Amino acid sequence: MITINSFLLAYIFICLLSAVLNIAIDLANTAHLKRYNGSIPEGFEGIIDEKKLSEMERYTRDNTGFGILNTAASRAVFLFIILSGLLPWLLGAVEGFHYIPAGLLFFALPGIIGFVFELPFDYYHTFVIEERFGFNTNTIKTWIIDHIKSLLVTVILFSILLSLLLFMIRHAGNLWWLMAWVFFMSFQLLMVVLYPTLIAPLFNKFEPVKDKELESAIRELAEKEGLLIKDIFQMDAGRRSRHTNAYFTGLGKTKRIVLFDTLIASHGRDEILAVLAHEIGHLKLGHIKKMILMITIASFIIFFLTSKVLGWGLLYESFGFHTMPQYVGLFLIGFILEPVGFFLSPLSMARSRKHEREADDYVKSIMHDIAPFVNALKKMASDNLSNLRPHPAYVFFHYSHPPILDRIKRLGRLSAEKCIT
Repeated sequence: MITINSFLLAYIFICLLSAVLNIAIDLANTAHLKRYNGSIPEGFEGIIDEKKLSEMERYTRDNTGFGILNTAASRAVFLFIILSGLLPWLLGAVEGFHYIPAGLLFFALPGIIGFVFELPFDYYHTFVIEERFGFNTNTIKTWIIDHIKSLLVTVILFSILLSLLLFMIRHAGNLWWLMAWVFFMSFQLLMVVLYPTLIAPLFNKFEPVKDKELESAIRELAEKEGLLIKDIFQMDAGRRSRHTNAYFTGLGKTKRIVLFDTLIASHGRDEILAVLAHEIGHLKLGHIKKMILMITIASFIIFFLTSKVLGWGLLYESFGFHTMPQYVGLFLIGFILEPVGFFLSPLSMARSRKHEREADDYVKSIMHDIAPFVNALKKMASDNLSNLRPHPAYVFFHYSHPPILDRIKRLGRLSAEKCIT
């Protein structure tokens, strides 16, 4: 065990506070469902019945209970790693190695602990909760292979990033953080380009959309909005889950549309086009560029502050270290940012919800009839057993999209205003 000082005590308080608030918000979210006594929301008549609504609420409660257990357990492991003296012991075990391999090994052990710790939780969520509600189509073999692939990809990419970062810290002088920031952003953009063609195919099969009339309609819609889409794929999402979705990915020549095969199977052509019109709205309104800009600004601030804190002796002393290797400082800064991120999440969630509302508006502006989009939202909510009545606090901290009922009501008002105009 390490000696607790005022700095470490403050950090533990923030760490525990974030976990307690997170659990309290989860509990409020499930309790919020009881206020409506199982009544079907306006607009969902004929889409769901009382039995379906009950299933949707049970799915929310089961996921919430599981999430609370996961949060409590992960926070306990998190604090154990900090307070047990494991990290100073680990430093003693690796500091005889060369600087960069020592840094990689120092990050590796906690990373392995976290990976192994999450496996039973992921297994339970996939093969118990998702299975219980009819979503899981995965097999044990595929689940294991996916985790092995994910681990290998993570290890390779993280090792490259950390090795270059440690090299710059050691050899680039006081402006290492600026060079590291430029490299980080370049790497981020490179991943956006390479992910669709190199990484995503490791996990899913992508093939041209089989419905050629649907493909033609999608291309016509995109071209009408000035977008040149190289590829339109359907993805074998149904091989692992019955959840539905669609998305744009890539930049430049790698830009592509991806439809879940489950979405194609459960939605009509007009509904799919309306969903894609929403995604086109994100592109046309510059939301991706704005997101990249925000990441650029945030990462600049983080790298700058890291350069100032990396040589702060109290940081190392508080966690039981008597020497100050930079890779230890990077690790500790990452630890400190983790619970702090919970309190900052409402900012990014609010921005994301704003973008989603703007993309909804875009659908209204380019589609002759908003009804297919509303129908698609309702079907996706039903198919995915979404929580139709989340607690406002839960939305504030966790929802990147406005609640489905709010979106539908807003689209109805916009459609009525258009008719009056």
